[in-house]
Amino acid sequence: MIYTLLSLISCKDYSKENRDHLVFRYNQYENISSLDPAFARDVANIWSTNQLFNGLIQLDDSLHIKPDIAKKWEISENALEYTFILRNDVRFHKHKQFKTKDSSRLVTAKDFVYSFDRIINPNVASPGNWVLKNVEKYEAISDTIFKIKLKKPFPAFLGLLGMRYCSVVPKEIVEHYGQQFRSNPIGTGPFKFKMWEENVKLVLRRNELYFEKDEKGKQLPYLEAVAITFLPDKQSEFLQFAQGKIDLLNSLDASYKDELLTPSGKLRDKYKNRVNISKGSYLNSEYLGFYLDTDKKEIQSELLRKAINYGFDRKKMITYLKNGIGTPAINGFIPKGMPGFNNIPGYEYNPEKARQLVDQFKKQTGNNKPTIRLATDSNYQSICEFIQRELEKAGLNVIVDVMPSSTIRQKKWTGKLDSFRASWIADYPDAENFLSPYYSKNFTPNGPNYTHFKNETFDQLYEESFLIMDTKVREQHYAKMDSIIIANAPIVPLYYDQVVRFTQKNVKGLTNNPQNFLVLKRVWKEKK
Repeated sequence: MIYTLLSLISCKDYSKENRDHLVFRYNQYENISSLDPAFARDVANIWSTNQLFNGLIQLDDSLHIKPDIAKKWEISENALEYTFILRNDVRFHKHKQFKTKDSSRLVTAKDFVYSFDRIINPNVASPGNWVLKNVEKYEAISDTIFKIKLKKPFPAFLGLLGMRYCSVVPKEIVEHYGQQFRSNPIGTGPFKFKMWEENVKLVLRRNELYFEKDEKGKQLPYLEAVAITFLPDKQSEFLQFAQGKIDLLNSLDASYKDELLTPSGKLRDKYKNRVNISKGSYLNSEYLGFYLDTDKKEIQSELLRKAINYGFDRKKMITYLKNGIGTPAINGFIPKGMPGFNNIPGYEYNPEKARQLVDQFKKQTGNNKPTIRLATDSNYQSICEFIQRELEKAGLNVIVDVMPSSTIRQKKWTGKLDSFRASWIADYPDAENFLSPYYSKNFTPNGPNYTHFKNETFDQLYEESFLIMDTKVREQHYAKMDSIIIANAPIVPLYYDQVVRFTQKNVKGLTNNPQNFLVLKRVWKEKK
């Protein structure tokens, strides 16, 4: 396999030992559906397109907004107009369709006009069209000046532009390939497309025209190539990693977590000399949700929803079922690591309180055997069964329904689940992203409010937050909204997830970030 990949990288007959340190290899067990950034909806697509494309801005590992193709910008006093000054040295990857001497051309502001037009074009049907829903217009003032005007202030807008949806693409190449641009991507990123055998392998090569340099003035990226395989299950992926055939393991699956880690989350002795582990905050809140637009008394009852919140030990759950990976969610829905996390008081483990609340429900309703059905996929079955056993002690019967994640997703949208296990992962680095699922105008299927939670005070604070430009004041608003969610208990926060990455010892420069993006432009490998 590695010889096949290396032959694609170079026509010279280098040995594996001489070239292996120039190739970064990882497995994507969820298949990539498109290399077009307009369809960068899930992790698999985002990771790959992140190597191929750039946008106006980028986020560093602390989620600070940094220049990318836009070298600077200005925001008007009314916070409606954004003027971006573009670099004049960014070139698209080479392609014969560019009728130029070097088969490339410079990026201009008109390319962003075209790229944004694509996102909102209903014929393209990009799942990222919502990113520009608050934009009134955008225009190219000159080759290097791009202007955006909003319909109303939205403080998180700059961070939103860091999403891969907002990448710049070249009109002539997209129109040349049409729908097949998905498998023939041309961007500006640190790596360029080489070949893709779907469900088998994807190879990217170093972009020799890339515009970014490191702190010492050396051109990025350092690697010569990226090779991605598509083994369909995590056990096979782990075996490849254990044998040193891939460089990165980006998850902790139940099938191998005890092989790699001790119960406290430390590497086991047999891997210490071969593997590095890194952990960091991940903007992902894991939770149980209740669909409140129901006539089922158990779901409507705030007493029972609070009883569930009190009725199990989150710390014990993390230690024994997650090998210490994750932070118990004893605060609000906004996760640790997100600006706006305010340590608001949530639900601590209190089995006696849980029992009292269940007894109170029984007295009020005459229902002596309250029952709730909880939907989950197999990855979270052990967690849901742990909660099930704990709540039985409080007098609440929980039936755990295990079903495919795709089925859960569809049923959540249509309100066909009483309660469900879910994740909310940040699209952009503003706590508003974690509050939008509880705004009443976002009821599914027209928005992400799966619980159909409605609270007038919450809605008012949510709408007011868009007008607050002072970050600290806005975060105070966010904390009040988060407290309202906890007080009304439409959800049960389980834990704030962590990014956990395992790499081979010779991998250097790979950093974590709270959105779990894969950034390879500063990565290198030492020769073994």
